[in-house]
Amino acid sequence: MIKLVIALLGGILMGLSVAPVGAFYGAWIALVPLWVLLFYPQNEIKKNNLKVNRQARWKRNLLDNLKLFFNQKTLLAFLWGVGYHGLALFWITGIHPMTWMGVPWLTSLAIAIACWMLITFWGAVLVWTWAVGMSFFETLSIGKNLSDKNQLTGVDRALRILLGVALWCALETLWSHGPLWWSAIAYTQSPHNLLLLQLGQLSGFATVTAAIVAINGIFGEIILIIITKKSSRWGNFQLFLLPFSVLFSLHLLGFYLYNRPLNDLPSQAISMGIIQGNIPNQIKLYPQGLAKAIQGYTDGYQKLAESKVDLVLTPEGALPFYWKDIVDYSPFYQAVLKEKIPVLLGAFGRSEKDITNSLFVLDSEGKLVSRFDKVKLVPLGEYIPFRSIIGGLIKRLSPLEGQFTPGNPQQILMTPVGQAIAAICYESAFGETFRYQAFQGGEFIVTAANNAHYSQAMPAQHHAQDVMRAIETDRWLARATNTGYSAIINPQGRTIWLSKLDEYALHSGNIYRRQTKTLYVRWGDWLTPSLCLIAVGTVLWRHKF
Repeated sequence: MIKLVIALLGGILMGLSVAPVGAFYGAWIALVPLWVLLFYPQNEIKKNNLKVNRQARWKRNLLDNLKLFFNQKTLLAFLWGVGYHGLALFWITGIHPMTWMGVPWLTSLAIAIACWMLITFWGAVLVWTWAVGMSFFETLSIGKNLSDKNQLTGVDRALRILLGVALWCALETLWSHGPLWWSAIAYTQSPHNLLLLQLGQLSGFATVTAAIVAINGIFGEIILIIITKKSSRWGNFQLFLLPFSVLFSLHLLGFYLYNRPLNDLPSQAISMGIIQGNIPNQIKLYPQGLAKAIQGYTDGYQKLAESKVDLVLTPEGALPFYWKDIVDYSPFYQAVLKEKIPVLLGAFGRSEKDITNSLFVLDSEGKLVSRFDKVKLVPLGEYIPFRSIIGGLIKRLSPLEGQFTPGNPQQILMTPVGQAIAAICYESAFGETFRYQAFQGGEFIVTAANNAHYSQAMPAQHHAQDVMRAIETDRWLARATNTGYSAIINPQGRTIWLSKLDEYALHSGNIYRRQTKTLYVRWGDWLTPSLCLIAVGTVLWRHKF
């Protein structure tokens, strides 16, 4: 029982590392308890191994290890994942109550709990898969030492750390290509540990994830050495110098990257106006909210136009109308024709029978020059997975008619002031979306979100995601949200301006066009496949010889 509690507490510690608590330093040791519990020598594995030849011994221990990991050790890993993802993603319960959508109070509570349990389970499965994979690969990698795990060499332990890092990065990469993705352990360092986050320029979030798992692995192996009494007191002290030295070196590299001059030129400046409309979800799609949105965004646009900004950015669904209706009837569109300031307007488009969640770009003459349709849609909130099968049983958690349809992943957003990198709400978690657009020539980032659906922890984590994307692409970022946080972030990840939550806000500030390409923008996540190839190659080589 004590092992289960320790594993769960380790996951909770990792969960406390993310925004809004932001105890990022906890992430460097949060995986250590699970590491020690998973790899502590088991007597069951050692019995009678000397009575059989090497091949038979390997097969027997493979079965023993797999059996063990599919029982207690698998549960330990799963509980760690529950502790982390359950705490980090608890904000999703903020969708309750949904009585404003006509959902009964108890039904709303049940839906909120079910959504939270689903995403927690999916995150915990990642950690469970990592534990099972480590069991299998460890058996292969140290075959002849399986008779006594107390006899592991330094090479064996280094290989186990390499395997742990490579597998964790590979699983997070795999999960990030699915429909449910948010809480890579890399974002535990955002937005506070800007030095370490600079490593994202090298290979995206996987670089930060690799650093966190590696440091935890080193600490874990040192504790295992101490527990098995393989080192003197002085030797123990010397061992602990290793993880701290690696941690210091990683931050030193980040310090170098952070302090490189931006060299932004005045000729590349864009005066960006941001409107935070602060329309509560409870009224957003009803007459009171629609009237408030029209007045708030029209007045805000006119005030920003008076300050002669170059471009105005509005949140996701700022005017929750179809684009054609905005052009035909909205006073906001008439204000654009009068003031002649380009704008990125969040509204709805049509795609056959479905809806698109879009950013529309109007030039100074009110002409539609470009459009970005949201690609990464929120399951159940914006679309129903397997609609043809379960669509009749499950209704989408939205009062809108129809469901959203995703945009083209390869779309490019052009604005009157340059090519932009665009993302709408949930897409901030998907670094590849930003990388692709930066590689295609995007010069600055604009993100638009609602964020009013959930608890106040969610806007803080959303801001943390955008900080990482700005660093990875080396781009200035402007974000407009409905209820906060709206922000301007520089390429180093520094937040130049941040709005308050649940307030109407207008802001104008400079961002800059940039044409640089980081190693990550050029090559993508090259680190994960490299680590996997090295780790698997080493395991196979050691097993063969």
